[in-house]
Amino acid sequence: MYKYILTLFLLSFSFLTPGAQEVSLRSGLVIKKSVTIKRATYKLDAATALDKSVIVVEGNNIVIDFNQATLVGSNTKKAPNEFFGVAIYVRNGSNITIKNLTAKGYKVALYATNVEGLTIEDCNFSYNYRQRLNSTQEKEDVSDWMSYHQNEKDQWLRYGAAMYLRGCHGATVRNTTVTGGQNGLMMMECNGGMIYNNDFSFNSGIGLGMYRSSGNKVLYNKINFNVRGYSHGVYSRGQDSAGILVYEQSSNNLFYKNSVTHSGDGFFLWAGQTTMDSGRGGSNDNIIQENDFSYAATNGIEATFSRNRITKNRLFECNHGIWAGYSWGTVINDNQFRNNRIGIAIEHGQSNILHHNLFLNDKEAIRLWGRAEQPSDWGYARHRQTGSKGYQLVANSFNNHPVAVNLSRTDSLVFFENRVTACDTLFKLDSTVSNLDTTYNDQLILQLSQDAETSIPEITNPQNPFQGGGRLAGRRQIRMTPWGPYDFRYPLLWNTNPIDTTGIMEFEVLGPKGKWRIVSVKGVDSPSKKADSTSTRFTARKVAAIRTDIEIVAEYVGAAFPDAFGAKIPAGRPYRFSLRKFFQPIDFKVAWYAFDSLSNPIKDTSIKLNALKAKPFKTEEVNKLSYAWWGGIKTGTQPYTQFITIAEGFTDVPQGTYELSLTWDDAVRVYVDGKRVVNEWHPSKYSFDESPNKKIKLQLGGKHRIRVEHVELGGFATLDLKLTKL
Repeated sequence: MYKYILTLFLLSFSFLTPGAQEVSLRSGLVIKKSVTIKRATYKLDAATALDKSVIVVEGNNIVIDFNQATLVGSNTKKAPNEFFGVAIYVRNGSNITIKNLTAKGYKVALYATNVEGLTIEDCNFSYNYRQRLNSTQEKEDVSDWMSYHQNEKDQWLRYGAAMYLRGCHGATVRNTTVTGGQNGLMMMECNGGMIYNNDFSFNSGIGLGMYRSSGNKVLYNKINFNVRGYSHGVYSRGQDSAGILVYEQSSNNLFYKNSVTHSGDGFFLWAGQTTMDSGRGGSNDNIIQENDFSYAATNGIEATFSRNRITKNRLFECNHGIWAGYSWGTVINDNQFRNNRIGIAIEHGQSNILHHNLFLNDKEAIRLWGRAEQPSDWGYARHRQTGSKGYQLVANSFNNHPVAVNLSRTDSLVFFENRVTACDTLFKLDSTVSNLDTTYNDQLILQLSQDAETSIPEITNPQNPFQGGGRLAGRRQIRMTPWGPYDFRYPLLWNTNPIDTTGIMEFEVLGPKGKWRIVSVKGVDSPSKKADSTSTRFTARKVAAIRTDIEIVAEYVGAAFPDAFGAKIPAGRPYRFSLRKFFQPIDFKVAWYAFDSLSNPIKDTSIKLNALKAKPFKTEEVNKLSYAWWGGIKTGTQPYTQFITIAEGFTDVPQGTYELSLTWDDAVRVYVDGKRVVNEWHPSKYSFDESPNKKIKLQLGGKHRIRVEHVELGGFATLDLKLTKL
């Protein structure tokens, strides 16, 4: 009888325990043991500092089931570039599992340090921090460029991340979604991880990033549309966005069967500053196999200063299918190239093998070249031989290219057993090319015809990341909004001919199925959209005016969808969306002055730029300031790497609130009607390799005088000023 009662008690306790263990989230909660979280939406702001968080997890052998709970941060903010703080901080432990969590509205959703055997599964870290982009369809703004070259002190965190892992060896991240943010999963000094079955798509920076991280396996992931710096037919810059980023001594990683399309670079690998300074090391012996890196704004794969194996990938419609500058000992085989500007481009490569690749309709299939000399102050060139030499091009298929192989300053190239069909020119070369050997080599062709073995880990129920990708084929599907790439889930009104000067504007309406109508127009007339038409395309005539001030408002009714910020719009609710274009001309007279006629105006505060007596070396009249200079200004044969820009402008604007957006490098001051409104005269306060942007609000109306003073100290320079009516 006693045993019977005891058994009933234990059974009752076992059923009650899970419910009794459910915990509600609160700010400052520290979790040190396994627990199930009470399912709810928790609106919990974090501290602004990234070394603090809403929730802390630490300890060993812990499973935290968040039970589909949602953490929402930055609750007083509306714009993603204002999001702040860390939701979950996991630290100093082993075998910790975080699952079934949604966290949004933070600078970093999950931050983990020094955890052995961390597992993140079935989580959604979408709609966290992202910068607002300053580039438009018509013109790139260089302030949108990012820089990932340094992360020794976690510099990457300035861009935020859905997940940021540091010193987390043996981590597993699976079945997790990140969209509508800037960076997805960022790994610093993380080795031996497994990243699979995730979806890190439609973000404005990096899908997956590694720095000093080796021996990881990345498989069966969707990492599409991680992009910025693109306007179809206008500019294709990428701005250092990438689907997969592999930096600074990250070696022996496997990237297998991932879909990584429509990104800045599909795959961006760089040896790192250590190698650039010393010539040693690199991001070496990574295997990049059976992935799709098509439709990249710049390079399908960029892999530089390193030795790797690139095999059986698809690279369609990129600027370069593969850019492999200064690569050495790299094998590129059995890949498919189609409709790229250049299929494979390698400068100063050595002992690389290109075999059994299929090229179709590229403007050039392969370009190999070197320069006459290297910069004398460059450490890599001082420590290594950098000549373009020692290539083997064997058993490739070249089809329908104006130029199949373009060679310059390249020595010792083996070329045989290649098939050439409908190519205008097989070899484009000159006297700088030496030792081109076309002798058939039985032993080499046998060796290269054997597949290299790759150890692929067994994954239970791997997803097919390529399924359905064909419906968005082509780079034209990249449509950048101020908050990142459009994800095709909400209604969007898109101008398809942004730089056309005929005055007829063409539009398309994208998004879910449903009915839509034009509600109002400003700045255009004669829209071709009819009230009863179901067409998704229409035209309108631009109204001739001093300024461009266009706004088209439309209304959609149809299926449910998430908007650009993740808010759920229910089916049947009318939803208004719009297109806005504004350009206020400012009649500037611009003059440039050399430093040899003046001392440095940054250091010498006695210099009055409004009283310059020197003669400018260049002048022009423009209706906007939109400049970018690489290596200074050149007039005739005279280069000016250091210079002063003085721009005096006048404009007449309607009464209202305006945003003045300013991008510069290195120093700038702006005056409106004699009053200084921008004073950025200390370049040293901007320590990152980026051009800063600043926005201020102004109350304007009628005629105004605008003066801009700009100083460039050398290197890259930019000056861009826009005035927009709010």
